[in-house]
Amino acid sequence: MTESAPIGKAHQCAIKLLKPTKKELEHGLELHKNSVVIDTYGFGPGGVGDAAKLQAAIEAGASQLELHDMQESMVMTGFLEYEALLREFKEIWNVSGVTCTFRNSGEEGQDPMRLIKRLSRFVYVTDRLRHFTPKAINAVDIALAKRENRHCYCLTCNGVPLPQTWVSVEEELRYISIFFQLGCRMMHLTYNRRNMLGDGCAETANGGLSDLGKAAIAEMNRVGVIVDVAHAGWQTSLEAARASSVPIVASHTTCTAIQMHVRSKPDEIIRTIADHGGLVGICGIPAFLGRSGDIVALIDHVDYAAKKFGVDYVAIGTDVGMRVMTGSQAVSFPKMPKKRQRFGGFWPPNDMLFRPEWQLEEQKLSLAWVNWPYFTVGLVQRGYSDADIQKIIGGNMLRVLSAVLPESEKKLAD
Repeated sequence: MTESAPIGKAHQCAIKLLKPTKKELEHGLELHKNSVVIDTYGFGPGGVGDAAKLQAAIEAGASQLELHDMQESMVMTGFLEYEALLREFKEIWNVSGVTCTFRNSGEEGQDPMRLIKRLSRFVYVTDRLRHFTPKAINAVDIALAKRENRHCYCLTCNGVPLPQTWVSVEEELRYISIFFQLGCRMMHLTYNRRNMLGDGCAETANGGLSDLGKAAIAEMNRVGVIVDVAHAGWQTSLEAARASSVPIVASHTTCTAIQMHVRSKPDEIIRTIADHGGLVGICGIPAFLGRSGDIVALIDHVDYAAKKFGVDYVAIGTDVGMRVMTGSQAVSFPKMPKKRQRFGGFWPPNDMLFRPEWQLEEQKLSLAWVNWPYFTVGLVQRGYSDADIQKIIGGNMLRVLSAVLPESEKKLAD
């Protein structure tokens, strides 16, 4: 299959920056093709939407919430209705070589109704595309997808669902098992800000885990949901790793030792997560990576974590996706009404640390989701064995997912 121009351009940017030998390139691409590949937190391909429908809604006086829901639905499910977009959706998945992505399927927050809206979109996508990208609920499903030359989503939530009625701890945490039954296998404790479970990464107080947070972790452990501290504060992350009876993850983060950022994790936290059997997934956000902010910087962080803490405790969670762009519906959205700062979009002043070179096209394109095979090439260049690379690009997350599921779930998967 001939690659589309945007995909080919992204690949060329990766090759230009990595500069692999022919042997390294061929070996890395072949290894990637033959491996179970897991993005520990990603978006995969998504749509653009129908600008005419959105404009009509604006003119009809639709509220901010209506417009938000309409735009999100278009991006997350709209491609299903157009043959050209669906074809490109499948092309992006196939080119990436990713077997499974842990997909953000719950909007940032704790309200169950807010979380379930996004979760429903990906239950819908996996139902509609069950022969191409079904929903995976355990490691067996992911391995089966690889054997059958398919892909899959493992659904996650950017928050723990809490009704916030505060009647009792048990009543407050009852939705964790409900969301597990719907397919959710990983949840953020916090998202940047402080909540009733703990402090987020952008809170200067760095207050750590609350008593309810400890109870929530115990319930997630009982049910079989992975605790994710990617957006949690440093003290919250540290205490969560110690409180959990099973491995936890920081699904999409970077190493503070290389780039200081509120979204990165210091060595002490990574060590504690590793000592308890968990992992850190290195993301593809230039500001969090620092240095060159490109594919080489991403491999630098993976390399640092693997050598410092062990290859068993590092993975890649890109935190990026790639939009399908072909077809008559793939046009720009109309200008949206001005809206307030999103509550979860909470960062200390000047903390994003953007540098001009990170805005260069080749830097951004080198981290495109379709360049996953070149992440593997980059690890080949650093001298890792095939077995160790396979741990980093998929095996480690399979291990964590299996370790977190209760015995009753494991028996059902056999």
